[in-house]
Amino acid sequence: MRRLSLDDEPLAALAPELAVEVLESATSTNAVATERARGGAAEGTVVVAEHQTAGRGRLDRTWETPPRASLTFSLVLRPAVPAGEWPWLPLLTGHTVAKVLRGRGYAAAGVKWPNDVLLGERKVAGILVERVETPAGPAAIVGVGLNVSLTEDDLPVPNATSLALESGTEPDRTGLLLELLRSLREAYDAWQAGGPDATTHLRSSYAAACVTVGREVRVSLPGGGELLGRATGIDPAGRLVVTGPEGETVVGAGDVVHVRPADAGPDQ
Repeated sequence: MRRLSLDDEPLAALAPELAVEVLESATSTNAVATERARGGAAEGTVVVAEHQTAGRGRLDRTWETPPRASLTFSLVLRPAVPAGEWPWLPLLTGHTVAKVLRGRGYAAAGVKWPNDVLLGERKVAGILVERVETPAGPAAIVGVGLNVSLTEDDLPVPNATSLALESGTEPDRTGLLLELLRSLREAYDAWQAGGPDATTHLRSSYAAACVTVGREVRVSLPGGGELLGRATGIDPAGRLVVTGPEGETVVGAGDVVHVRPADAGPDQ
């Protein structure tokens, strides 16, 4: 793999809707984007790292990937929708990433509730959305980590994959980043402007693309408990509906440690 650096010129052309800052190295793009937001960065500010040395996922899980082998970026948003609607942001983000990948020929791209993008049964991208308080009001930091040219030896966990492993070729990271950022901004703007009808449409569209829905699942809960049942849908707040022997239970992303197929091993 040649693993070329990102091309700054086409990324600069995304302005004024998106202002992209490319860093050669960063511990976490979400951490840097948080600093930018607290310093007054406008909505649409994007921080990209060619090499992320301490990437963070949900529940503070960390990982590192080789330089220029992934797309790791964070987008500063300042949503005007009520705080109760914010849990839709990671779902909207993952759904948009999966749609971009399907449009590029990765037909098996789907979303795993609440924050993963899969190719088949293997994870290719993770999403982390954090709410931060800033002098200009609350901001959402939307982080995406997408495996582009990782080899089998580079993968952080056995059930991960990369675009290169699935297709046999290394995608142009600059072109892919441009498409992802444009699509994310368009999807976010449409969702914000569309009100309740847009959220209803997102709920339906997300559920149709969600590989979790319709499966028997094992939900690991904080404190060591488990919830077993069939994932039967996504509720109006973006929570997963699990139907078990005692009826329906809804769980939010902050309520769970893992959601796995009921017959899966610990790495899935």
